[in-house]
Amino acid sequence: MTRVAGIDCGTNSIRLLVADVHPETGDLVELDRRMTIVRLGQGVDKTGRLAPEALERTFAACRAYAEVIKELGAEKLRFVATSASRDAENRDEFVNGVVEILGVEPEVITGDQEAAFSFTGATGELHGDDRRLVVDIGGGSTEFVVGNKHVEAARSVDIGCVRLTERHVRHDPPTAEEVAAIRADVRAALDLAAETVPIGTAETLVGLAGSVTTVAAIALGLPEYDSEKIHHSRISAERVAEVTDRLLASTHDERAAIPVIHPGRVDVIIAGALVLREIVERVGASEVVVSEHDILDGIALSVA
Repeated sequence: MTRVAGIDCGTNSIRLLVADVHPETGDLVELDRRMTIVRLGQGVDKTGRLAPEALERTFAACRAYAEVIKELGAEKLRFVATSASRDAENRDEFVNGVVEILGVEPEVITGDQEAAFSFTGATGELHGDDRRLVVDIGGGSTEFVVGNKHVEAARSVDIGCVRLTERHVRHDPPTAEEVAAIRADVRAALDLAAETVPIGTAETLVGLAGSVTTVAAIALGLPEYDSEKIHHSRISAERVAEVTDRLLASTHDERAAIPVIHPGRVDVIIAGALVLREIVERVGASEVVVSEHDILDGIALSVA
């Protein structure tokens, strides 16, 4: 076994996984997994730049992660940065700060690379020959990947819970017009994804990342967030719609009172749930299989 660390820095959150991985079998033993909401993508859709306060929140999280990596003695580290840092004019500031703190340069990967990591991480434990559509709903982008043991087709599109919230939401709860604008963006993005990925041909829909796992936690009626109960849960299309409707009618304070919603997701979970609902309806899935394993696990496997 090789002890490795993987960091996934997205638009909304930065996450760390330290694990022992067998490089030949792909078996992974998790030692530490944690997430911090840093909102690195704050304002990027509008300004094209990473905000100074967003960079400092991200660097603070990196310092904390550096301590964990050192304490657990990871031999190798891979730092992957996704949507927000792809889009920013001043991404060199971000890269230089990460190098100074962690000693590795963040890899600003393409959407297709992001999709491949997500697929590998999410499907490693799934068995069977069914064709899968893996959907990773992030803060700035959403990845669509079709395949079974290997990726057949992948596409990243610029719809995510942070990007859509910043672009369209001005009221609490959002108005019917704001909701319609989000849905229009998602449907246009689905058309774009479908040009590359046969999204309607898969037998199983697998959903990843915070928007999906939060909708699942609400649908399951959990009193607190429990990753073991969420991992590989199956949420029906009807329950996805019901949870989305509930969120659409809620105020910020009402959402904040739902114990399974992380404080950093309270303002963006409506858009995230809408993205999931539109995908479920578009592909005609009867349910979504929820995975707590995602791009982080794919990164850790790639390091080993």
